Amino acid sequence: MFFDLNIKGSSLENNLILANQASEYGWNHINFSYGQNDFADALKFKEELIDELNEKISCDYTLEIKSNKVNEIRKITNKFRNKSSCISVVGGDLKVNRAVLENIKIDVLSRPYLKRFDSGINHVLSREAVNNNVAIELCFKDILRSYLSHRSKVISNFKDIYTLYRKFGFPLILSSRAESVFDIRTTHDFVAIFKQTGLSDDEIEKSFITSSNILEFNKNRDNLILKGVRRVNDGS
Repeated sequence: MFFDLNIKGSSLENNLILANQASEYGWNHINFSYGQNDFADALKFKEELIDELNEKISCDYTLEIKSNKVNEIRKITNKFRNKSSCISVVGGDLKVNRAVLENIKIDVLSRPYLKRFDSGINHVLSREAVNNNVAIELCFKDILRSYLSHRSKVISNFKDIYTLYRKFGFPLILSSRAESVFDIRTTHDFVAIFKQTGLSDDEIEKSFITSSNILEFNKNRDNLILKGVRRVNDGS
């Protein structure tokens, strides 16, 4: 099963175009990502989007938070936690990277390496990702839209994250961050590119399973009392 939790959402019409293209290229599920200012409006046509796709490909929404203010990130997360199947925060700023990986209510730290000369995470933050089950997201578009020394640096940052991933075992997901049909690739090409950066077939497959697990976990989040403890219906 091929899951992409970060395709940039926009209008209903454009989402349908992207979803249909993704389906033709072998993807089984996609999440359209919206910033905190657009998420509520996008919810208004979510059901129509799902109906129009008619099970050709499953889809949902990711709330993608962009802010360098830790308190704002926390407030937005609390506001939308029960309305989103996935909450992701765009990283890059070290204080943001740390705050996200320490917050069990957040699902994904996206692109911790953004606009940095290093990967944006270290041994300490890797342990926080494990402890709070926050996934690190690497985006295909960062390779697709970069050139020469910039692309080399992106791939170097990816490899540094792979080293930490193999040592600590934090959740890792891969996404396209596609904004148009020209950014979407077949699942075969997507896998091949990430293999070239240093991931194995098993690690790539595990990243898709992790994406699926995030969605499944959040379906039951309302019933969670403590980490690892879930409320169940006693049948009465």
